[in-house]
This record gives sequence, structure tokens and C-alpha cells, in this order.
Amino acid sequence: MEIKPQAMAIPKETDKLEKGKYGPIYPKTPACYGFTIIAKIIAGREPIFHQYAQTIEKAVAAQPNFLAPLKLHYLRWVLFPINGETYFMYQGIFDTDFDKYTEDAVALFTSAGVKTVFENLEGFPKDWQTNAPAFIKFVRDHQCPSFLEYGEYPFVGADEIKKALNVRNAFSAILDQMQ
Repeated sequence: MEIKPQAMAIPKETDKLEKGKYGPIYPKTPACYGFTIIAKIIAGREPIFHQYAQTIEKAVAAQPNFLAPLKLHYLRWVLFPINGETYFMYQGIFDTDFDKYTEDAVALFTSAGVKTVFENLEGFPKDWQTNAPAFIKFVRDHQCPSFLEYGEYPFVGADEIKKALNVRNAFSAILDQMQ
């Protein structure tokens, strides 16, 4: 079965979308699920974002499956200026819907005793680890929904990709042994 790339326009109006616990559930797209959050950082805290990125890098190096419960494909963090103030953009692509991803993120970081870099964003709830609805409200309030998503390998989950790569690697090892 040939996999063909697909694109999907996402409706601007959310009133017809399925409702989750915390608001509309955007449809699964060819890129799976995801969101983009843009929020202003607390002045002077730019270095914390770079330090935190290194913390995540080290955590994943030490325990490669650290973020696995989130079913992530990709994360992208960007700091950028607007009118002399610094903003943070968080983009994530993952396999679960918004509600599950955000609940899983709170549970993962709380159980691991890890803080979130979001604590350095203006208006982020101080009690986020015990108040998931406040965390989710912040994320919803700062979400900038996409209106088009494209997938070169549409609707394929992270676990499926890992399995396919494992099969490829096993097949390659068998071929190497035959030579």
C-alpha cells in the first residue's frame, strides 16, 4: 500500500468541533495532533530557557524514554522579540489529543519532580502541578491554532514509525550477515 502525502485545512471556527474536557478537540491531521503556544516571558529570564533546554537534552540522553509518555514526534522551542519584549514559542507534534497530552505532561513532570520552563512565562499558574485545569487554561489561552497541516507520511504515529525503523534495521542487519 503506497502512502501518499496529504494536507488538511483546519477550520477557523471551533464551535462544530468535538468538545473535550477543556474545550474543542482539533481534528487529527496528516501531521497527527499538535499545538503552538506563544507567550511573553518574564523579563530577564531568557537564559533560563537555554539552561532548561540543556536540562531536557541531558534528561533524554540519560533516559531516552523520559518523554515517551507524551507520544511526541517533535518539539520546537523558539525565543523571539516583539517590540523589545521576548516571547516563547512552543510547538509540539504528538499522537494524542490536546486534553490527553496536557494531562500527561502535568503528570509526567510532577511525578519526575521536574519543573517546567513555562514557569518563566507571564501569567503561568504557580500551582500548575496540583491544578491541571489552570495549566490547561494557560495553554489554551496562549494556543495559536494552525490552519493547515501537512504530512509526508500522513496519520502515522510515533510508535508505528519506531516499529518501521526497527524492522528496517533488523532487515539491514540480516542483509549484512548474508554478505
